[in-house]
Formats: sequence, structure tokens, C-alpha cells
Amino acid sequence: MELAMRHGALRERIATQRREFASHAGPLKSALGTADVALAGVDWLKAHPAAVGVTVVVIVVASPKRAWRWTRRVFFIWRSWQSVRNSLLAAR
Repeated sequence: MELAMRHGALRERIATQRREFASHAGPLKSALGTADVALAGVDWLKAHPAAVGVTVVVIVVASPKRAWRWTRRVFFIWRSWQSVRNSLLAAR
């Protein structure tokens, strides 16, 4: 009987902790949902490389000067990210 009482109390304590955790994790739900959407977009891009290629060709044909300018910007951002990432990995 005592074991059953302890078991019930433990189950109630676990349920209370789950409710508290759920209330604290609420703000994270929207942020994680946004990240899930972004990752789904990346997955779609990986699954449809032809769509990416066609888009790039259309942009280059439509406005080569603008395409070159954005290519330089993206390359700069990518190199900056690589540098930051390598610095962070080296700091470990």
C-alpha cells in the first residue's frame, strides 16, 4: 500500500514538472517553429537543385550587373562566416 502511495505521488510530481516545463518552453515554440520552416526550405532547395539553377540563370539574364553585385555580397558574407566559424572552433 505504501509503495502504491509513493508511486502515485511520484507520478503527480512528474505531471506537475511536465506542466511547468511546457509553460516555460512556450516562447521557444515559435522560434523553433520558424527554424523548422527554414530547415524545410533548405531541404526543398537540396531536393530541387534545378529550380535553384533556373532561378540563378533568370536573375543573371535579367540583370547581370545586379547579379554580380549580389554575388560579391554573398561571397563576402560567406567568407566572413567561415572566418568567424573557424575562430570559434579554434577557441575550443
